Formats: sequence, structure tokens, C-alpha cells
Amino acid sequence: MKDEVKIFAGNSNRALANALSAHLGVPLAGVEIGRFSDGEVQVEITDNVRGGDVFVMQSTCTPGNDNLMELLLMLDALKRASAKRITAVIPYYGYARQDRKVAPRVPISAKLVADLITAAGASRVLTVDLHAGQIQGFFDVPVDNVYATPIILGHLRERLGRHDVTVIAPDAGGVERARAFAKRLDANLAIIDKRRVRPNEVAEVQIVGEVEARHAVIIDDIVDTAGTLCAAAEAVRAAGAPVVIACATHPVLSGPAVDRLARSALDELIVTDTIPLNGDAARLPNLRVLSVAPLLGEAIRRTHEEESISSLFI
Repeated sequence: MKDEVKIFAGNSNRALANALSAHLGVPLAGVEIGRFSDGEVQVEITDNVRGGDVFVMQSTCTPGNDNLMELLLMLDALKRASAKRITAVIPYYGYARQDRKVAPRVPISAKLVADLITAAGASRVLTVDLHAGQIQGFFDVPVDNVYATPIILGHLRERLGRHDVTVIAPDAGGVERARAFAKRLDANLAIIDKRRVRPNEVAEVQIVGEVEARHAVIIDDIVDTAGTLCAAAEAVRAAGAPVVIACATHPVLSGPAVDRLARSALDELIVTDTIPLNGDAARLPNLRVLSVAPLLGEAIRRTHEEESISSLFI
């Protein structure tokens, strides 16, 4: 890495930032983040960044509003400090689930957040597994949406061995993602047909595809309250799958998620460290956390050295 590259990190995911720094061999640059007495976020960059290639890592996870504001203020401070290029590294892009109008008089929050990040000074964005691919088009700057697929696939191949496998999409929107996993695992594909009575609550679950006597792998990008995931796992187990594994990139794990997962039919839940786990979630016996630090580190190196990032996945 060239000397002029600098990596800054907010408060949202310091463990991942430290792992990323260690992987690249680049120490984290100096930034002080605090609060005024009324709760406003205060940011001060303590390193010289004039003419530098700067990367700012911040997941906009819980508390989403605070972490988003920290990111925006760091971007603005770096822009005003004359950084040559500022890349916002956002392992988890919050507000992504409101990416279109599904009812009258509702916002498209993913677009609004994209506008804020661009206006704050980001020259480009690096993120992991966007909830919807079209969010890349909400930005007026280049976006690299990298996938945690290679990291998760490596663990799955070791875990599954030579067993017959069915990869399951938990809803229609996840079919493309599940199909990509099924192709790489040489597995069958199944789909969960779910009907919701209200947000975060599933009323009915049906399986379209063969799962009996096969190891089942449920693929999703986000685990939030885990209602859908646990209902899917129970249905798959009832349909005759001897082993049920779930994979998700972003462990939001809000509300009753931890209790549900502790009582679920899942043999293992595989997630990444794009979002730090709280204490209760970290103690789940069936939870396995994989790090995206090598993936993000390689993407940052290639961005800095003007190499292809898409070749990581081809």
C-alpha cells in the first residue's frame, strides 16, 4: 500500500476496523468522535489528509441515526481538509430496506441516504451485499457492491462435505442470491412461499422444492427479528431435512431475534462481522461469525491501486 492511503473508522464497528487495519498493515488514522452536551455529534480529524486517498469505514447499524451522522460528518471534515479521494466503506448499508414506494406517502429512504452520503463528500462507495442491487443506481458516484459469498461458501463446503444439499431462498426476492449459492455448491434450489399478516410477522410458510433427506441451507442477506428465518427452518425440518443451516451476511438481530434463534430448529447460523454482535447474540451456541476483513481489505487495496474489483468474484 502506498504511504498516502489513510483509513479512518467510526464507532460502529471498531473490531472489524482493527481487523481490516491489521490485514492491510495500515494503522487506523486519527479521528476524535464525541458528543456535545445536547447530544450532537462532534468530529475532528487529527491526521493530515491533504491530497491523500482516504477510506472511511462505518456501518450504519444500530444506533443507525448516530452512526449515519458520524459517517456524514467524517466525510464532510475530510472533504474540507482537501483529501484527494474519499471512499465511504459501509459494510452494512442501513435504511436499505426502504428502496421503493410500497404504499402511498412513504419515503424511499435508501435514495435519501445515498444523496446525503454523496453530498457529504464521498467520491465513491464500497459496501457489502446491498439489500437490493438497484440501490447502486441511487448514487451519483461509483459504487462497489462486493459479496460475502466467497467467505461463506468456503465455510459451507467444509461444513457440508459430500452430503446432498438443497439451497433455500426464504422469499421470492432472495431467489437470485440462493441460485448463485446453489450453482457453486452443485445443489438443488427450493423456495419458501411466505405470507405476512404485518411487517416482521409471518402467518404461513410453504416449501416449493425438494428438501427431504437433504442438508438444507437457507440463504438471506439480513437477519433482523429472525421470524422469517426461524419459521423457514421449522418448515424445512418438518419436511424431512436432517440438517438445517442458515447463512446471512448482516446479523441485525433486533427485538426477539436472539430468543427465537436460541429456540429455533437451526443447527447453525452463519453470519459475518459487518455488524457487531451484542452480548446475548454473541453467546448463541449455534452462531458462527466469519470476518469480511480480508474481502474488504483486498477491495480497498485494489481501489487504491486502480485494479479491478469485479475480478474478485469472477
